[in-house]
Amino acid sequence: MFDWGFTLALVTNGVLIGLMYSLIALGFVLVYKATDAINFAQGEFVMLAGFIVAGMLFLAGAPFWLGVVVAVAGMVAFGFGLERIVLRPLIGRPIIAVIMATIGLATVLRGAAPLFFGAETRAISLPIADEGIAFGPITLAPVQLVGALVSLGFLAAFTWFFHRSRMGVAMRAVADNQQVAMAMGINVERYFAIAWGMAGLVSALGGVVWGAMLGVDMQLALIGLKVFPVVILGGLDSVLGAIVGGLIVGVVENLAAGYLDPLVGGGTKDFAPYVLMILMLMIRPYGIFGKRRIERV
Repeated sequence: MFDWGFTLALVTNGVLIGLMYSLIALGFVLVYKATDAINFAQGEFVMLAGFIVAGMLFLAGAPFWLGVVVAVAGMVAFGFGLERIVLRPLIGRPIIAVIMATIGLATVLRGAAPLFFGAETRAISLPIADEGIAFGPITLAPVQLVGALVSLGFLAAFTWFFHRSRMGVAMRAVADNQQVAMAMGINVERYFAIAWGMAGLVSALGGVVWGAMLGVDMQLALIGLKVFPVVILGGLDSVLGAIVGGLIVGVVENLAAGYLDPLVGGGTKDFAPYVLMILMLMIRPYGIFGKRRIERV
């Protein structure tokens, strides 16, 4: 007999996890909408933010709120500095140059993290109760609920930003055509820097919520790869796509873990999102809400 309560619990928890995925996916979208390039170091940004918070809590003995403030400020500054030193000289170059730079940066961050922060896993404890919150057959983990609410708030804020604010519209214009944007008097360098600073902000929040759930170590950087199907499904240039893609991936992962893993001995949760990603690339390569583009190569 089909267990509706069990399925509802899987779907609900999948929605919460999906919103947390969407927060990380937002980092991909922010950079892509402004620079037309994919930041393959997004997962490493999240890892670095998690290490900063954990370091403040355990090494400096700082309160939680101060650790979060330092992580946010540090990651925003890191984003601005990265754009200024590494990426600004690449403006006007082929997009592949920026992509390769982010891949190189990801490798450097993964290699340098153990040197500065150590290899052991560090926990981030949120100042909330640990007991699950029960709603009938559904039990919600407080860390997931808080992470989902934070993610939802920032996703709504950035949706408004890109569609209603002058700065957001200008960033979209820069992504569409850098040369035309320059001709119109838009300071392309400024909006590149803002985009990377925002990606640092999102990464800081992602590092807190995912670090609290998984712990902080080098493996936290893999969240970038887990989120990649989210942005492919939803569309690399769509905030709404990041939300919808995150919800789809979160629910599919949980349903696969609940129904398919017991039948095959496990593992379907890890590759099910990538099956969806491959199917999406075959059917609609620009994603559900992505902008359709045809490039001649």
